[in-house]
Amino acid sequence: MKKKNILKGVLFVGIGASIYGMLATFVKMAYQDGFTTSEVTTSQFLLGLTGLLVLNFIQTITSKQKLSSPSAKEVRMLMLAGTSLGCTSLFYYIAVQYIDVSIAIVLLMQSVWFSVVVESFISKKLPNARKVISVIIVLAGTVLATNLMNMDIELDWHGIFWGLMAAASYTLTMFTSNTLATHLPVFRKSIIMLCGGAVVVFAFLFFAQIGPMHSEALKSFYLNFTDNTAHIHSFNYSIFWTYGFVLALFGTIIPPILFNIGFPNAGLGLGSIVSSLELPVSVTMAFVLLDEKVIFVQWMGIALILFAIVLMNLPSKEEYKAVELS
Repeated sequence: MKKKNILKGVLFVGIGASIYGMLATFVKMAYQDGFTTSEVTTSQFLLGLTGLLVLNFIQTITSKQKLSSPSAKEVRMLMLAGTSLGCTSLFYYIAVQYIDVSIAIVLLMQSVWFSVVVESFISKKLPNARKVISVIIVLAGTVLATNLMNMDIELDWHGIFWGLMAAASYTLTMFTSNTLATHLPVFRKSIIMLCGGAVVVFAFLFFAQIGPMHSEALKSFYLNFTDNTAHIHSFNYSIFWTYGFVLALFGTIIPPILFNIGFPNAGLGLGSIVSSLELPVSVTMAFVLLDEKVIFVQWMGIALILFAIVLMNLPSKEEYKAVELS
């Protein structure tokens, strides 16, 4: 039964990460059409929250048994943890403004070893050799899959900083999905966490777009803080019916639900390895929709990542013996 739960967790985390990997391409397309970070994140979270409320309502009226409700303490903890959802999207989207998407993905994928370190610290045990080797292979594959070694670019420190911040937030999201209020129905838990993320997103909306329109001091502070010379304009509501639905579906509805199901079963370390599927999916989506060139070495990197996932899921000798005895 335990093995079955692990496989179920791996499946859900893998699907969630793959869907999340599609997001960067649509964000890039939204930027190309003139939308801002605050418009992208606001539409994503508002529509995402609306969608989850509808799903929760349907689940509540169709469920044959009474669904668990969170305590006041759990609501506070989940909302606080949910800020990591908003921060991950926000930090990653800001990073993309300063550095190439491929570099931003590399930085975001540092959550792989961030998560292994966190799991090791919590369990007070060093990661086993297979996990260490798998992480090394994932990182090596990540470098190849993004063609990082052949890129002649100057990295903006703003992008590096926000990319690493996104990785840290992503790690926190995976950790909280794995540990907090695991008894709650997935939709209810996701809604509460998304509310916490929405607080961060709405605060940024005011800081980056609404406030600067009414205060020269805030405008000057924002431009100095982000080093963003793009003009500040009124909110473009067309984002909701152009990219908003796709961003909400791929960014705040499907992946958090699948992560909340998958990580408690897969575990933080294994789940973080499987979540690296986000990278090859991102490369493929960029190749198909953005017409970006993907060379052979990048596909080799993707193959290395997939090999690491297989290596991570191979049963140990003890597990083989347990299966034989059963």
